[in-house]
Amino acid sequence: MLGIVPHPGFLPAVSLAALLALAAGALGEGGPLPGTALLTVEGDLSAQMVAGIGHWLDRETARVAAERARKWLARDPASPKADNPFWHLSKILGFPRGASKQTRFEELHELEESERSAEAWTATRVRWPVLDGVWGEGLLLRPRQEIRAVVIAIPDADQTPEQIAGLEEGVAPESQFARRLADQGCLVLVPLLVNRNDAFSGNSELGRLTNQPHREWLHRQAFEVGLTLYGFELKKIGTAVWRLPRLGRGKVGIFGYGEGGLLALHAGGTGWVNVTLVSGYFGSRDQLWMEPIYRNFFGYLRETDDAVLAGSIEDRDFIVEHSTAPAINGPPTPHDGRNGAAPGAIRTPSLAEVQTELRRTNEMRARLGDTRPARLICREDGTPLAPGSEPALRAFLEALGLGDSPLATPRPPRTLTGTNPMEDARQRRAVKEIETFTQKVLATSDAVRAQTDLWKKLAPDPAWTAVQAEARDKFWKDTIGKLPTDYLPPKPRTRQILEHEKWTAYDVMLDVHPDVFAWGVLLLPKDLQPGEHRPVVVCQHGLEGLPMDTITDDQSLPAWKTYQAFAARLAERGFIVYAPHNPYCGGDRFRELQRKANPLGLSLFSFIIAQHDVTTRWLASLPFVDPDRIAFYGLSYGGKTAMRVPAVLDRYCLSICSGDFNEWVRKTASVDYPSSYLFTGEYEIFEWDLAHTFNYAEMALLIAPRPFMVERGHHDGVASDEWVAYEFAKVRRAYTKLGIPDRAAIEWFDGPHTIHGVGTFKFLHQHLRWPEPK
Repeated sequence: MLGIVPHPGFLPAVSLAALLALAAGALGEGGPLPGTALLTVEGDLSAQMVAGIGHWLDRETARVAAERARKWLARDPASPKADNPFWHLSKILGFPRGASKQTRFEELHELEESERSAEAWTATRVRWPVLDGVWGEGLLLRPRQEIRAVVIAIPDADQTPEQIAGLEEGVAPESQFARRLADQGCLVLVPLLVNRNDAFSGNSELGRLTNQPHREWLHRQAFEVGLTLYGFELKKIGTAVWRLPRLGRGKVGIFGYGEGGLLALHAGGTGWVNVTLVSGYFGSRDQLWMEPIYRNFFGYLRETDDAVLAGSIEDRDFIVEHSTAPAINGPPTPHDGRNGAAPGAIRTPSLAEVQTELRRTNEMRARLGDTRPARLICREDGTPLAPGSEPALRAFLEALGLGDSPLATPRPPRTLTGTNPMEDARQRRAVKEIETFTQKVLATSDAVRAQTDLWKKLAPDPAWTAVQAEARDKFWKDTIGKLPTDYLPPKPRTRQILEHEKWTAYDVMLDVHPDVFAWGVLLLPKDLQPGEHRPVVVCQHGLEGLPMDTITDDQSLPAWKTYQAFAARLAERGFIVYAPHNPYCGGDRFRELQRKANPLGLSLFSFIIAQHDVTTRWLASLPFVDPDRIAFYGLSYGGKTAMRVPAVLDRYCLSICSGDFNEWVRKTASVDYPSSYLFTGEYEIFEWDLAHTFNYAEMALLIAPRPFMVERGHHDGVASDEWVAYEFAKVRRAYTKLGIPDRAAIEWFDGPHTIHGVGTFKFLHQHLRWPEPK
């Protein structure tokens, strides 16, 4: 057993019996490493790390808010795409490319004349082609007399087109805004949105079902291929505007509530419509991370927000109705074995919040020279209106040039025979068509990556090295998200925490950014000689792990069964070992960091890379370390780190990925693989457009020509041997083309998700030029 005085931050990893035994053999007074200050911070360092990163993200969210309007005001419409905020926003919203080969707007079924005789319009179920295999569907309300205007009326996701047209129970008569606009002579198209039910989320053939709302189910897979559900829905709306039969000469307006309000806001800035009304959505997005995850747009808050979007709608009418937002407190409750959905709620903003944001909108519109201020429809006492209120409808109709006729009195819905329920074939089509399209994009993504210069120009010459450097920069900035590198002075603080017959261990804390620190455990062999410079192996734990998990030799602990004390074993072989803590610990507390980071164009690995950057600089500065021989070895989430951190930081001279390497893109987003992350609660795992940029083979190319190794147990459920072999074959081929095939290796062993420590140890000794023990 190890002789140890444990730090409180290690307590979850060590049993009480182990603590008593370890404390009995404790040596030392817990003093610092020479040349460093004494570390005096107590408590759970893991939780403190997560909290500190959260504080940094909160400040950064507030900081970028002031820059968004300035960026849009400074735009030049004639500037290159890369400098135009509108172009950036279209990428952020993930508009799917292409169009359907079909162009016809199809009328599927006109509702029975006998049941519509009391109305001034007819109702027809319609569909229109959008992309190959993807259709828009909805309800078309056509006036019997002259068409005075064209309106896209977008309900909330959990409302059917029939409900806001007064043809189905579920929406109060005064909020049936599609029907009431049709009463005024508007040609009204009501598109169907993907709802928040979970009936079609998962793969029933695999027996893998989830309580993720349909919107989250589609969001996860789309996010990985650079698409979003809102991109699909906006594409449907835009296609409808252009393909809708123009039977009149009036203006075009868009009126949206809830999710429909979000879509209306974004559609309003495209130039498709003359008048935009947003209900049940407009407000501050500084707490976007608390909303449903399907509203998570990568880099969104660096570009825009509600006020800025509304302010950019120049020379067109924009109206906000302060109404009650949809009451969404979270995903469907787990049931019948369905689980894994991400938390997230929708709240109704206060009137003061809406007024503040609308004030920003009008300031921006004024600076753009727009003399038409955005309007707010609200109650004086601040209580929200019901959506589609009479004042909002009057304002909308007036902006359309239809303010000359009185509104009809609201009346109860006329429920029609044959109306489909929420979980009907139409909703299934809406979900499955987008799912199928996304999976096709996923299936062809490897061909897209193969056409990049990283592969096409692969050769052992300086020209490819320049391509690699450019790709590395793109990976860091655009895929991971790069933090500022003007780090704080590290001010190393240490304290001795472990004493072993062959090594001594120290807690280490280093400053990175305000509130952001790096923490880990340094194991120093006792036979270090004065003036000697030894190699370092950085041993990284996995999900919900701690540095001690890689060190403890208590075989009764689950940590030992997974990590096999590989950090301690390597220290016993004479390596200097550092076991850093990565902030993927604490359940939803750390997953919230990803939710906060993504809208800023950042990720959890933005912070992990910064922590490792500071840590490796400090390690390289130690008098007993050879700065050219610092290696990385990680398991599971640590293996995920082994792919991303050394791909960016060339201070690591080699990398070993254990228990994680595979065809990562399909592992993340495939609906047909039982172990896909689509079915699990690890909702933070998805990375924006990774499918078209950097799978694991491409990350390995960023590590090349440095040695790279994979450790793979045949019974590791993370992936199949076939998928691991498929992806590693690309790596081996690339290293061979670079003339260094001996630097790429894989070891297969007959075991589970664990450190094997045989071939990998030999690999470390060989490439770190350190003799194996006799």
